[in-house]
Amino acid sequence: MVSSPSLTDAVAARLDLFLDRIRASSDEYGPDAVLFLDAAADTLSGGKRLRARFCHAGWRSASPLGDEPGDALWGLCAALEVFQSAALVHDDIIDNSDTRRGRPASHRALEAAHRRASWHGDAEAFGRSAAVLLGDLLVAWSDDLLEEALFEHPQAPPTRAEYARMRRDVTVGQMLDIAEESAWSVSPPAALLERALRVASLKSARYSIEEPLVLGATLAGADAAQLAALRAFGHPVGMAFQLRDDVLGVFGDPAVTGKPAGDDLREGKRTALIAIARERLEPAMRTELDARIGDADLSGSAVESLQQLIEGTGAVTTVEEMIAAYTVQAEQALRTAGLEPAVTAELQQLAAAAVSRSA
Repeated sequence: MVSSPSLTDAVAARLDLFLDRIRASSDEYGPDAVLFLDAAADTLSGGKRLRARFCHAGWRSASPLGDEPGDALWGLCAALEVFQSAALVHDDIIDNSDTRRGRPASHRALEAAHRRASWHGDAEAFGRSAAVLLGDLLVAWSDDLLEEALFEHPQAPPTRAEYARMRRDVTVGQMLDIAEESAWSVSPPAALLERALRVASLKSARYSIEEPLVLGATLAGADAAQLAALRAFGHPVGMAFQLRDDVLGVFGDPAVTGKPAGDDLREGKRTALIAIARERLEPAMRTELDARIGDADLSGSAVESLQQLIEGTGAVTTVEEMIAAYTVQAEQALRTAGLEPAVTAELQQLAAAAVSRSA
């Protein structure tokens, strides 16, 4: 997925301005805080700027033709990107992931910094504890950017309320995701898919696609009908996006994803893909699947064996069919949204890139 240079540059400039101001006022924190602030800044480099792109598209959908985006929009886009970084830092701690985007995850980078400094104590424990606080700092930075963007803006109250809803949804979704790694064992097998899709909706679909669209449109003064149309488009795109992520988490190419092969299997993720495969397996094979998912020490050959087991159930084909169905649902919603042709084309392009990605 390739970001628009103008959007990428505008968001990067807003982030750089914010970080420069943070660094300029941080002398009182002392030299050790430089490690912390640099680690936070490092999380903001790279990425697809997916949420910023959908936020910009949402703003365009509700703005008069020819209007140019201003500081408020770029501040909102930057706030979304910082919140995404916070979520990824916490997600990597929860999942005990070693890498992110082909580089050490934040807790591993902080662990390595502890060792390089020859500090006393458990470097791994330091890395995890510092990364929890790092994620918290990024959430605070996201709020700072949001409030700066909305200062004296006429749409501040509804935009702020929508942003708060997004934060709540993704936090609850993350908790449900963690819970599902344990709660599946006492849940009826037929209920696991519904539970997995609820997690996908809260943890990813809404905050990755739907909410950025709605936030951008809200900032532009969209009415209730416009917001409903964007939700009707954004949510199925978000569901397809997450289902694609589920497939990549088991079958993705590490050279492309930046994560080890089968990482979701080692982390014990109970995704829609796993729910479908599990329900179709014979009892003995289901027991084998349950016993091996969540084993952090799964070898490469064990991952391949599980991949074959899952694929043999036809679950991958079913998930691909679900992705296609969500895509059709989104296309139908977009056709009846009454948007300008240029905006419709942009949303179609963004949706295709989000759903068909390989990383």
